[in-house]
Amino acid sequence: MQASDFVRGEVRVTEHRGRDDLLSAGLGLTGLAGAPVPLINPLQPSALDLRRRAIQSSWKGIADLGPLGGYGRAYGGVPDVPGREYQAFAWIPGAKSPHRVLLQVPDAFDLARRCLVVTASSGSRGIYGAIPLAGAWGLPHGCAVAYTDKGAGTGYFDFADDSGVALDGRRAKRGEAWLEFEPPVGARDTGIAFKHAHSGDNPEADWGRHVLQAAKFGLAMLNRAFPAQAPFTPQNTRIIATGLSNGGAAVLQAAGLDTQQLLAGVVALEPNVRVAGQGRALYDYATEASLWLPCALTDTRFAAAPFARGPNGLPPPAWLVRCASLRAEGRIGANTAAAQADEAYQKLRAAGWTDEAMTVAATTTAFDLWRTLTAGYASAYARRGAADMPCDFRYAAMGAAGLPSVTDPITRASWWADSSGIPPGNGIGLYGGVDVSPDPSLRGGNCLRALWDGKGAASSELHASIEATAAQLPSTDLPMWVIHGAEDGLIPTAFSSEPYVAWLRAQGRKPLYWKVPYAQHFDAFLALPGFGERHVPLLPYGYAALDRLWAHLYEGKPWPSEVATPAAQPRGAAALDRARLNLP
Repeated sequence: MQASDFVRGEVRVTEHRGRDDLLSAGLGLTGLAGAPVPLINPLQPSALDLRRRAIQSSWKGIADLGPLGGYGRAYGGVPDVPGREYQAFAWIPGAKSPHRVLLQVPDAFDLARRCLVVTASSGSRGIYGAIPLAGAWGLPHGCAVAYTDKGAGTGYFDFADDSGVALDGRRAKRGEAWLEFEPPVGARDTGIAFKHAHSGDNPEADWGRHVLQAAKFGLAMLNRAFPAQAPFTPQNTRIIATGLSNGGAAVLQAAGLDTQQLLAGVVALEPNVRVAGQGRALYDYATEASLWLPCALTDTRFAAAPFARGPNGLPPPAWLVRCASLRAEGRIGANTAAAQADEAYQKLRAAGWTDEAMTVAATTTAFDLWRTLTAGYASAYARRGAADMPCDFRYAAMGAAGLPSVTDPITRASWWADSSGIPPGNGIGLYGGVDVSPDPSLRGGNCLRALWDGKGAASSELHASIEATAAQLPSTDLPMWVIHGAEDGLIPTAFSSEPYVAWLRAQGRKPLYWKVPYAQHFDAFLALPGFGERHVPLLPYGYAALDRLWAHLYEGKPWPSEVATPAAQPRGAAALDRARLNLP
């Protein structure tokens, strides 16, 4: 397949050398870890400034760049990598909206050992949302790196001025340019729309196709970059797929759909993966967590969990209110706060939650991520637009006191670069799904959960969309490595990687699996108080697995049938050193 078969509009080609490279946009490790790069013209920032900010925000949102975290010293690095970028909008057949694809070609691309790394953004991040994994490993190895935002991204559309995001990251009005996301025309007060939730495509069902299309785009652009050495094909260019979180799920989906045998190997970190009839869907356990974890976390067994107690040593008042709400609804029978907390805890334990996952999930709960995720995912699964989201949720610009307001033009101009995917954040709020009561968010939480538990048309539609996201069986001889943190509180291993790996093995496949002790979901959280001391980062184990895959593909090293999980140890109060990672 040629790129022209699925690319609409231009392919934007840019060069990045001197003070602007591929891996860090010229910032280096110190600049990436520093304050947000200033925009020379905040109202109308240049494409170059937006790109630099987008790369910086992706690094800071995914990797632990803190002074004690060890990045660049105990593992990883940010060398200067000059080269070119090729970027376009690609379309899955039948889709209403595109996914953004990007190929980075280093000047030091190794023509003798042709390598293409293909990846998908973590979470719902923009196009650079996997650069700390795929870019940081692939570019220094002389590989080209192909990215896809997998139908998510940060191309937010603002109905107030009818604007979205053009290919270069700058704002443009409807009709002025190809936009990353352009919903049907709506009223000015409709609010904010974004592709993952409001495209009407259920993009998660196509994540694997997005990855495979990005790989084909990468080959086609390598033909442009090196015409004298063309064609670049899967037979002469090894394609390595890697991703983390939702990106990890995307590359596993791609492995199951790869009938053309494009992929030479797959390394997936903390994947949000599911198999039909195995494990639990994210929407299921996230809506459960949204309702029950606030109460369960008030139990004294979680008193030392980060963010589970305030400065006064007590749980957040809203969590205690949740216990009372569950008691009032008849879901909990106990009368005392302590007994209510224990009852909620026991319910979650019976549902498969471990103490380790719940402990780390105190942070997710304190940050209100469960409601944020499930409101957006419900809209995606229901294929709803910005004006008719399930449970009366909506997104709008956030003004004084957190109330809906008119978008700040400077904030809007930098959405593409600064946003992390699903709002709220960057001046956008999540509204609706609340009532006037001591526990205002319970109404929305109950409504979102009812979509999972219910029997009506809306529930059937949601379940059908989730079923469409199930991973398929990869080819027998594909090298695969799944890596997950043993203490992941957002995507617990018991609901995702473990049943997936067990299913693969039952079907005669031989994936490698590391359940890394003391690792949780967000490496970037290790800079928070109480986190870095307790946990290890997951990125170094992804790099180590990719190194082993490289040795197999390019140096003839045998692919192992089993590799012992490293006996990782947290750094404690000191800076992380490589010995504690116990890397092979």
